[in-house]
Amino acid sequence: MANETLYEMIGGAPVLRRVVEAFYPRVKQNPLIGPLFPENIDPVMDRQYKFLTQFFGGPSLYSDEYGHPMMRARHLPFPITRERADAWLSCMAGALTEVGIEEPLRTFVLERLSGPAYHFVNTPS
Repeated sequence: MANETLYEMIGGAPVLRRVVEAFYPRVKQNPLIGPLFPENIDPVMDRQYKFLTQFFGGPSLYSDEYGHPMMRARHLPFPITRERADAWLSCMAGALTEVGIEEPLRTFVLERLSGPAYHFVNTPS
């Protein structure tokens, strides 16, 4: 188990797909971050699935299709405040809970995601 990737620990592709599917309805309903996303969320969900797969140690789906993630640069056009990063992480926490990711793994996943979430902050609160 010590050599397992986070991707494997959470259950691989089927579980990660369910996390993404539980996450985006929360995002769309959130008044702080929902307006930042396009009406057709399907392409965003697909990219998020591919990115998280790679980020958590699974296959390099995102880079294979889109090149280097450069996530900070990709998020620069959007006004991301610390409050919005908190909202994003809260939506992810709810999705992880809904899918059945239990502690301490849920906290570990959120800690792993909090670094990038706060790194994308580019606008004062």
